[in-house]
Amino acid sequence: MLPIVQGGMGIGVSAHRLAGTVARLGAVGTISSVDLRRHHKDLMEQTAKHRDKELINAVNLIALDREIKAAQVIADGNGMVAVNIMRAVAEYAASVRQACESGANAVVVGAGLPLDLPELTAGYPDVALIPILSDTRGISLVIKKWMRKNRLPDAIVIENPHSAGGHLGAMSLDTIQDPHFAFPTVLEGTLELFKQLGIEREKIPLIVAGGVHSHEQMRDLLALGASAVQLGTPFAVTEEGDAHLNFKKVLTEARPEDIVTFMSVAGLPARAVCTPWLANYLEKEVKLQLKATPKQCTVGFDCLHQCGLRDGNAKAGQFCIDTQLAFALNGDIKRGLFFRGSEVLPFGSEIRSVQDLISYFMTGVRPEMVAVPA
Repeated sequence: MLPIVQGGMGIGVSAHRLAGTVARLGAVGTISSVDLRRHHKDLMEQTAKHRDKELINAVNLIALDREIKAAQVIADGNGMVAVNIMRAVAEYAASVRQACESGANAVVVGAGLPLDLPELTAGYPDVALIPILSDTRGISLVIKKWMRKNRLPDAIVIENPHSAGGHLGAMSLDTIQDPHFAFPTVLEGTLELFKQLGIEREKIPLIVAGGVHSHEQMRDLLALGASAVQLGTPFAVTEEGDAHLNFKKVLTEARPEDIVTFMSVAGLPARAVCTPWLANYLEKEVKLQLKATPKQCTVGFDCLHQCGLRDGNAKAGQFCIDTQLAFALNGDIKRGLFFRGSEVLPFGSEIRSVQDLISYFMTGVRPEMVAVPA
């Protein structure tokens, strides 16, 4: 297995085409489980004009099943096909069970502590369980809890909120830069934790994520004790990425000053490109938060356990994240929310293949672009 993991990116940015291709090349490809019906015309026709929560949740499980099976066909027995499921989503447990039933090789859980993941997957001992955590304290809590259930994580993703895209593993905006999230600090602390608990270092691979963008950086992180790196934005902008071409252009053409952090409706900090919708929202954010009151879910299926807009939580974001991310998936530059990490991309503004990206990270050599005949 190559020491490269493709991060899960929703809505629909990492679906079967991207995840399957990454796995086929010997790495770990990851499908994001959130609202995958948006990749399936027949499922959207059933639900687009309805606010039937049970129906929307049911078709999303059908979509997840389709995506996993399609990715496994592309992978053709190579690498691993994982499913990323946010602990913060309302259908977390149902999505975990569906991922296992549909043949995912691994379940990856972030945006919360997956303390109950061993119980949810008890009938599927061959499915790898991989929590996403940001500091040694969180890692210690999960490992000790799981050890009481006679289970260890099959790997741990250590995500540094300093440079990552999308939802960030920090409690607030002013803690994103906290030095206790630094890779050397967390790797050293985790390896010391393993010693204290009598866990062999090789037993639980450590995968570092958040702003990884070069071969040299990957080499240095592996030398610090990491077993692999996870890449999000670099994979999102590949030719095989499942989002619209406009989505990829927004991410590749973004300048450092275009990338902002803000509070998501999920109650977590998030990082994205400041496109027209986000700029307009941020101008009004304070006023919207002051007027926050509980209301019905905009799209009718209550995708999050806690939603700032629905619950009237003035400390969280005040917008429908499902709607804005769906606009981005479909390439609507004016109305979409475009999550992105803060670092430069390996190929700058070029949109290259998964093969090129993996080759670069493994060798340090940027493959030449293949000219397309006129």
